[in-house]
Amino acid sequence: MRKVLAGLLCAFAAAAPAVAFAATDENETGSVNTNPPAHAGDASVQLRHEAKQKLTTAVQRAKHKRAEAIKRKRAKTAGTPAAGGSAASPQLQAIAACESGGNPSAVGGGGQFRGKYQFDYGTWASVGGSGDPAAAPEAEQDKRAAMLLAQSGTSPWPVCGS
Repeated sequence: MRKVLAGLLCAFAAAAPAVAFAATDENETGSVNTNPPAHAGDASVQLRHEAKQKLTTAVQRAKHKRAEAIKRKRAKTAGTPAAGGSAASPQLQAIAACESGGNPSAVGGGGQFRGKYQFDYGTWASVGGSGDPAAAPEAEQDKRAAMLLAQSGTSPWPVCGS
């Protein structure tokens, strides 16, 4: 008789958690229960639920911290001149914003206009630049644009200089 009872008890114990878990997933109205299980047999399910929530929160915090660090870095570099160079005048900043969005490596006009101030190669060379204007450091582009502005006024930038 013990063997029969022991076998039945083992079979019941194996089936009970599955039945209990199924009972906690839906309530009487048929809607799914989103709360973690409340009884000791489902402690591992509850731990997994809590771990998933903690992981999601940690990932969100990390993304937020990264975004804030990028914002701080951009704000810091935007407000200071590049190493060895001088800050562009407000007029040159406005021209650069119009020409390239302030991007020192911008290329426009099918490759003809290059850099923060959209120099062509001839104009770049006329103010002492060499090589590709878009590959030059931003401080050098600012310096060459200031030289061009002093020599020719805003005429080299007919749309953005007016």
